[in-house]
Amino acid sequence: MTVTATPVGESESMPPQAAPARRRRLERLVPALAAALSGLLLYVSFPPRTLWWLALPAFGVLGWVLRGRGWKAALGLGYLFGLGFLLPLLVWTGVEVGPGPWIALVVIEAVFVALVGAGIAAVSRLPGWPVWAAALWIAGEAVRARMPFEGFPWGKIAFGQADGVFLPLAALGGTPVLGFAVVLCGFGLYEIVRVGLAARRTGTVRRAAAALGALSVAVPLVGAVAARPLVSDAAEDGTVTVAVIQGNVPRLGLDFNAQRRAVLDYHARETQRLAAEVKAGEVQRPDIVLWPENSSDIDPFANPDARAVIDRAAKAIGAPVSVGGVVSRDGKLLNEQILWDPAKGPVDTYDKRQIQPFGEYLPLRSLIGAINDEWTSMVRQDFSRGSEPGVFTMDGARVGLVTCYEAAFDWAVRDTVTDGAQLISVPSNNATFGRSEMTYQQLAMSRVRAVEHSRTVTVPVTSGVSAVILPDGRITQRTGMFVADSLVQEVPLRSSQTPATRVGIAPEIALVLIAAGGLGWAVVAGVRGRRAGDA
Repeated sequence: MTVTATPVGESESMPPQAAPARRRRLERLVPALAAALSGLLLYVSFPPRTLWWLALPAFGVLGWVLRGRGWKAALGLGYLFGLGFLLPLLVWTGVEVGPGPWIALVVIEAVFVALVGAGIAAVSRLPGWPVWAAALWIAGEAVRARMPFEGFPWGKIAFGQADGVFLPLAALGGTPVLGFAVVLCGFGLYEIVRVGLAARRTGTVRRAAAALGALSVAVPLVGAVAARPLVSDAAEDGTVTVAVIQGNVPRLGLDFNAQRRAVLDYHARETQRLAAEVKAGEVQRPDIVLWPENSSDIDPFANPDARAVIDRAAKAIGAPVSVGGVVSRDGKLLNEQILWDPAKGPVDTYDKRQIQPFGEYLPLRSLIGAINDEWTSMVRQDFSRGSEPGVFTMDGARVGLVTCYEAAFDWAVRDTVTDGAQLISVPSNNATFGRSEMTYQQLAMSRVRAVEHSRTVTVPVTSGVSAVILPDGRITQRTGMFVADSLVQEVPLRSSQTPATRVGIAPEIALVLIAAGGLGWAVVAGVRGRRAGDA
């Protein structure tokens, strides 16, 4: 009997056709993994980190992943990029209500990123594709800022650039131009790398493509340098001494609303403490005092006790106070800023116009109640919207009010400036979100708004981080989180308008039209290509 030896492992070796199949699976996995990781890289570029420049390689990798793809593959890759970016960025939305609303929000918002990804893949075959692709990204942000449920602009690329070299572009064309420059630069970097690698492989440099990549990087950088003279912290209308009050809350979480009287007392106590320091000559006397949103969730118009507490605090400090209250009027529930004069009491009000879905009102209440009645119990009564911009005249200074969530919306901030605001206050309540990154992300928005409209921005927050921001975007004072504190500073008043303030929505419209033009061109080119192939 003859025995034939079999080499070890030969019987277990895969068929010849299996190796290419595995290689193809790996090749499909790499772009998917790269899309998700580049989205995560974009998240890391956002506050509280100051790694703004990571947005550039994030979009560079996205360009590599999407360029030349079919629309179905690009849709999936774009969705993975959106998940990688938004899942960690918005984790704070589930701090107190659990992962359900957080996951639902991200799943919906990532759809917009997926659609943008499909569009970028379509225009990536066009000459000058980084321009069309960057415009498409901003068009996607424009849609996200408006729908569904009045929009959710959180995560706009501009809001991650408060520490970056591109920030002066906010004064030139607002958040759309700032975001466009960052995305264009990222795609331009990829184009430079792509052309360089192709030149090494073929020995031939595609000059047009190389020039496109270089210009896509150079133009945003040169534009940012050219826009620097638009950024100034000089006083045009004199100065005013502001006091930002952070009273703190008894404990973290949603149930801070059940401690309404304690929160009011905390803010009154901190104001009286500051008044004692002023009287002792330890601190400069403020001209105006700014309390945060929800500093008096007890309606001072209906509750004499709450009115007396606020009145005593205003008299002690001897300056007008902007108080954040929850007010019931004519059957409506309002998130209201109340101008409290130390001698006359309440003399003016501003009602929040951009209220937060699922926080201040509940869309699709009956449907959501059928899914989980606990969610409906968290928002028992919907807040009503205000209709007019809020600008208080406080000791001669015109103070624009942008309440918390409104800071994310371009129009809500611009309205106060065009209505005459010389400085902006962003009263906020972040106690619901604990020690998450939410407060830092919102603080970065306020820094961008300061440069965008060349105004001092104050950020009084119930539990931190409160801050004073100069018109050049610098934070000059800030508090810690979950401490009682007050910030007093002399700040400049300004009345001139930046180009961004004057042109308003025009740059965003222009970029949306550019994106639409690029998509139209891509569709026509694709149809012609298919016809030529058929012929």
